[in-house]
Amino acid sequence: MIENYKTIYKNGEGEIIEKKSRFIATIRYVETEEEAISFIEELRKKYWNATHNCFAYVIGTKNEIVRCGDDGEPSQTAGKPMLDVLLGNEICNVACVVTRYFGGTLLGTGGLVRAYSKAVKEGLEQCVIVEKKLAEEIKIHTDYNGIGKIQYILAQEQVTPTNTEYTDVVDITVPIPVNQVDDIINQIIEGTNGKAEIEKIRQLYYGIIDKEVILFDY
Repeated sequence: MIENYKTIYKNGEGEIIEKKSRFIATIRYVETEEEAISFIEELRKKYWNATHNCFAYVIGTKNEIVRCGDDGEPSQTAGKPMLDVLLGNEICNVACVVTRYFGGTLLGTGGLVRAYSKAVKEGLEQCVIVEKKLAEEIKIHTDYNGIGKIQYILAQEQVTPTNTEYTDVVDITVPIPVNQVDDIINQIIEGTNGKAEIEKIRQLYYGIIDKEVILFDY
């Protein structure tokens, strides 16, 4: 499993105007090529009267499937620049359609490349993008004497608990990036003189949106 990757958490739509041509970028999270193709067809039906509906998509955390299309624009002036923006931002499992309504003025090949690229960038600005990190979710079982030290270690390592239960003891559930987990566990054991009990629960992905920890299965 890849340790971290960026993808779309909330879909977005952006629009720009270039020499009276209207470019609408619609961006959506997709997990399969079938979903991407269905999304493209959906936008073609929605904007059936547009001059062009160009597309680009990247499927898989290692960019296993990468496709783009110019939909009648001059070759390499629409789909490829759109795809370059997605790849340049290292975003995967994403599909984008840029709809163009021609405004009467030719943009030339360079102008088209810039316009389609700019439209995708604007669309991404309207999305919420999350970086998912592969983590080990652990549960820390401690008495009240150890809680302060544990909270200090977690804060220093910039990992945030998703749940803390206070009874006669304290149970803390926290996702820790896989490349930090052994070090942090050792720090907790040493910091509590071996009194804290630590249970590894599962591997998962997590991301932080507006300072909130969001858990993902993949």
